Amino acid sequence: MDYRKKGSDMIIKLPDFELSQTLDCGQAFRWEIQADRSFIGAYLNRPLHISTYNLKDSTFILHDTTEDELLGVWYDYFDMSADYGEFKRILSEDETLHKACTYAYGIRILRQDSWEALSSFIISQNNNIPRIKGIIGRLVEHYGRYPSVSDLADETAESLAFLRAGFRAKYLIDAIDKLNRQEITIDGIKAAPLEEAQKKLMAIKGVGPKVASCALLFGFYKLDAFPVDVWVKRVLAEYYPNGLPSCTKGIEGVAQQYLFHYIRNQYGKV
Repeated sequence: MDYRKKGSDMIIKLPDFELSQTLDCGQAFRWEIQADRSFIGAYLNRPLHISTYNLKDSTFILHDTTEDELLGVWYDYFDMSADYGEFKRILSEDETLHKACTYAYGIRILRQDSWEALSSFIISQNNNIPRIKGIIGRLVEHYGRYPSVSDLADETAESLAFLRAGFRAKYLIDAIDKLNRQEITIDGIKAAPLEEAQKKLMAIKGVGPKVASCALLFGFYKLDAFPVDVWVKRVLAEYYPNGLPSCTKGIEGVAQQYLFHYIRNQYGKV
């Protein structure tokens, strides 16, 4: 990643990145596309306006951003240290994944805050993206920021009625309770191998394999997590009835994102 300062902005060169494919693909819910195709969102309650400077040159503008913020916050968030070109080269050993990587060339895994990702995917259950964004927007508006686990310690399913989250509120409360009582801990989940980490998260009421896998991939950067929804089930049934190819080993979650975006859009055009 190369960068330079231009006025109050930072211009970055980041290959294998496209704003809508990364910020509007369902892995994070606090980004809103603007009329000019730029995005406004937040991470760790730090706002950001990001736009494309020159897509052919893989350059982007982080508006009103300092070098310290770029290197101290956004470098990790956008996973700038990872070589997605190499990921795609490895995955492209498989014909279907080659097509998916070519189609969804600009997806990167966002390294989100663990609690925000976990709580967001609890809210996401049996929900669509606009409604998920609405619930999270009301939560942020109520607290003036994305609330921490301790901020939410005294909430109940009833007191969270303003979210209009339905049955999901009681699941969110159970997660808050288990984390506050340290039945599970963020650090413990980070340190655990995938299968153990998934079991820990599935101790939370309402958290099944898909929500746990999404939280682990997007909130704990466990790249071997492989969330399975209806679209991915379709991919597995049609292309991989005997399991994923060996080229996905260790980066199954990266493969999942390319396949999910590819198959959802391909079937959507039929």
